[in-house]
Amino acid sequence: MLIGYTRIATVQPEEDLDIQKRLLIDFGCAVENIYSEILSICRGIQKPKTISYLGPEGSHTQGAADKKFGIHTEKIPSKTIKDVFLSVEQKEADFGIVPLENSIEGPVGETLDEFLISPVKIVGEFSRKIRHSLLSKQKDINKIKTIYSHPQALAQSKRWIANNLPDVALKESPSTSEAAKLASKNSMSASLSPEVCSKIYKLNILHDSVNDDKNNTTRFLIMSKSQQDRNMELEYITSCIFEVKSIPSALYKALGGLATNGINMIKLESFISDRDFNKAQFYLEFEGHSNDAPVKAALDEITHYTNQLNILGVYPKHSFRS
Repeated sequence: MLIGYTRIATVQPEEDLDIQKRLLIDFGCAVENIYSEILSICRGIQKPKTISYLGPEGSHTQGAADKKFGIHTEKIPSKTIKDVFLSVEQKEADFGIVPLENSIEGPVGETLDEFLISPVKIVGEFSRKIRHSLLSKQKDINKIKTIYSHPQALAQSKRWIANNLPDVALKESPSTSEAAKLASKNSMSASLSPEVCSKIYKLNILHDSVNDDKNNTTRFLIMSKSQQDRNMELEYITSCIFEVKSIPSALYKALGGLATNGINMIKLESFISDRDFNKAQFYLEFEGHSNDAPVKAALDEITHYTNQLNILGVYPKHSFRS
């Protein structure tokens, strides 16, 4: 693309990970962040990309979207994780970003449930440190009667709450930013939310960090309507969900295909679907691209011992895994 006499390089979101990885190694996070902003401006000049995230404004997911795609891309807040999936499925957004797991509280069940039924594809991953602040209209922490937040945030801060506000009522909200919105309407309540919500919803910061683990980190997945083209210079991860057959050692035999084909398994997570203990599902991640011969052979072996196998996506390995 030409603007005056300047050529703007066309770089797609899924193709910039190798550049970001090299910048992170050579120069650190500051230069990586500058690169993300330059890239987001270039994307806006080329063709605006829309990003759906779990809102409202100020959520941790929006913070992750801003860091990954830059602030100069159009963001669409969604009320629930399900709505993020739907916005991508219905092409209201080019990409969606959802939380998959947290270093303290583990997997986000709603995200796994949606992957069972949604046709969207994972095209990227991203991790972000999470810090919850105690926000309120109230200035006196001792007058707080209720705390709102997302279930994960409440669980990630349970020791701090027990030690400092043991008698308050805890109420769940769809997101941490929605919690701030609720707290802004009741002077006797507070929220566990990103600090930026204090400015958005005009709240006081009663405590700037209440999560129990200061290394609290959430991993996010980036979704698109279709799988992206492969970059042969990058290393890839394949994610899938499967349900094993009801036969002895089915899981052991299914995963044996990874070992016999020399494939490194990164993650295996079991979860219950449809609230039915007889329908255990397994979320699996391993190194390699689904087009590689060893991966194809392993997937064929997994298929032999499963009732269903759904490839959720093949995406570049992020620099946080280095």
